[in-house]
Amino acid sequence: MAKIDLSQYGITDVQEVFYNLSYEELFQHEMNPALEGYERATLTNFGAVTVDTGKYTGRSPKDKYIVDEPSSTKNIWWKDGDNGSDNRRMSQEAWADFKKAGLNQLSGKKLYVMDGFCGAFKETRLSVRLVTEVAWMAHFVKNMFIRPTEEELKDFKPNFVIFNACKATFPDFESHGMRSEVGAVFNLGEKMAVILGTWYGGEIKKGIFSVMNYYLPLDGIGSFHCSANAGKDGDTAFFFGLSGTGKTTLSADVKRDLIGDDEHGWCDKHGIYNFEGGCYAKCINLSQKKEPEIYNAIKRNALLENVVVDEKGNVDFSSSAKTQNTRVSYPIEHIEKIVKPESVGDHPKKIIFLTCDAYGVLPPVSKLTKEQTMYQFLSGYTAKVAGTELGVKEPQATFSSCFGQAFLLLHPTKYGEVLGQKMEKHGSQAYLVNTGWVGGKYGVGKRMDIEQTRAIIDAILDGSIENAEFEAFPIFDLQIPKKLENVDENVLNPRNAWADKDAYDQTLKELSEMFVENFKTFETNDKGKEIAAKGGPKV
Repeated sequence: MAKIDLSQYGITDVQEVFYNLSYEELFQHEMNPALEGYERATLTNFGAVTVDTGKYTGRSPKDKYIVDEPSSTKNIWWKDGDNGSDNRRMSQEAWADFKKAGLNQLSGKKLYVMDGFCGAFKETRLSVRLVTEVAWMAHFVKNMFIRPTEEELKDFKPNFVIFNACKATFPDFESHGMRSEVGAVFNLGEKMAVILGTWYGGEIKKGIFSVMNYYLPLDGIGSFHCSANAGKDGDTAFFFGLSGTGKTTLSADVKRDLIGDDEHGWCDKHGIYNFEGGCYAKCINLSQKKEPEIYNAIKRNALLENVVVDEKGNVDFSSSAKTQNTRVSYPIEHIEKIVKPESVGDHPKKIIFLTCDAYGVLPPVSKLTKEQTMYQFLSGYTAKVAGTELGVKEPQATFSSCFGQAFLLLHPTKYGEVLGQKMEKHGSQAYLVNTGWVGGKYGVGKRMDIEQTRAIIDAILDGSIENAEFEAFPIFDLQIPKKLENVDENVLNPRNAWADKDAYDQTLKELSEMFVENFKTFETNDKGKEIAAKGGPKV
C-alpha cells in the first residue's frame, strides 16, 4: 500500500490504495475467494490466471467519445456521417456528468493504482496512470505498459490518467446524445479518460494508443498499429495488419528478436521503438506447434481472457464458446527472443502489410511501388469470414485506414504523410502479404499455410525475394514473384490455384471495385487522386 492522494482527481473517502503491486501481490488479490462476478480470476494449468469480461469481449468503437474542447478540436478527425471516423464528439457538459459518474463509483472503495510508460524513448513517451477497483485490470496494465523502476516511481508524475470504473454505467446517456450506457471517453485538454460499463481490458490499451496517435504525428513522429522485429545484424521490419492477419504471430519469429507486437513509433532521431511493455495475443486455436513463442509465453504473470477452462484449469484454446476474440496479455520478457535492454531498433528497411483475403484472390506476396504503398496503407484491407460476427455468412471486405482506423484521432492522410516521408528518407521497401485463402474463397479454398507464409516473410527479410523473377498481377498491377524457396509455385499466382478460372476473374474484379469505392473518400484533393491513379486497381 502507498499514501497516494486521489482526492486531487475528485475521488473521496478511499478505503485503501494498493499502489503498483508486484505480480505476486496482484496474484493474491486476484485469487481472493471472496471475489464475485467478473472480478474473479481462475487459475489455469499454465500457472496463469484467466478472467471473463462479460458481454464486451472486444472493444466497443461505437461507444468511444472524444471531448470537444478548445485545445484539440481543430486537429481531431471527427466522425461526420459515414466518413469512417470513430471519433464521436462529447460536449464538455456531458463530460462533466460522465466523469462524475466514474469518480463516484471509485469513491469510498479499495482502489488499485498502476503507473507505467507508453513509449520506450524518454523524450517522447507518455506517463500513464490507471485507477481502478479491479485487481486484474491493474495486472493488465502492468503487463501491457512499460514498467517503471523503483527509482522512477519515486517521482512519477502522470501526464495521462485513466479512471476505469467498469462496474458502473451511465444511465443518463440518452440526454447526452450517447448510444448506450457504456462509454470510453477521452479528454485531451484535461489529459484523462473515464471508462464505464465495459470490462474489456483492451479499451485501456487501445485508448492510450489513440492518445499517442494524436500527439506524435503532430510532431512529425510516426505512430503506427504494427509489430516489429530485428534480425541478428540489427535489420528491422514493420508488420502492419488488422486483427487476425498474423501481425503478432509472424513477428514472433525464432530467427529474429521481437521489438513489439502491436504499437510503435518511428522518429528520424532514434529509429523505431515499442510503445508497450507486453504483448496482447489472440488465443483462438492456439497451438504449441504452430505458435510456440506465444504458447510458451503463457505462464505465471500472463493474463488470459474469455478462454474456456474446465474444473481442473485446463484451457481449451479451440473453443469459441465465449468469443472468437480470446486473448492473453503477458510481459514482453515472456518471449525468449526480444531486443534488449530496450525495445528499440534501427530504421526499418522492410515494411510488410498483412491482409487476410477471405475472397482468395490476392497473391500471397506482392512488391509495392511508392504509390501502391500509400494506396494500400490508406485502404487497410482485410476480410471478415463467416462465423466471426453475427450475420456474416459470406466473406466481407473490411477497410481500416492505416490498418488501425479505429485508433486514429487525426485524419488518415496525416499518418500516410508521415509514413511516406520516413520510408523515402530511410530507404524502406513495402510488400503486401496475404495470409488468407488460396484455391478459392472462404468455404471453398483453404487458409494459406503458416509455414509457407513464414517462408515468404523470410524471403522478404533476407532479401532473397529480390532475386526472383517477377510478373505483373492483373488489375492491381502488382509485381509478384514466380518462384520462392519453400513456397508452392501454384499459389504465388493465385489464379493458378483456382479450379474455376472464370469465377476467379469475376471475384478479383468485384474486390477491385470495392477498393475503388472505398478510396473515393481520399480523392477529394489532387494528392489523393494521384495515389488512386498510380497506386490503385485499374477496373
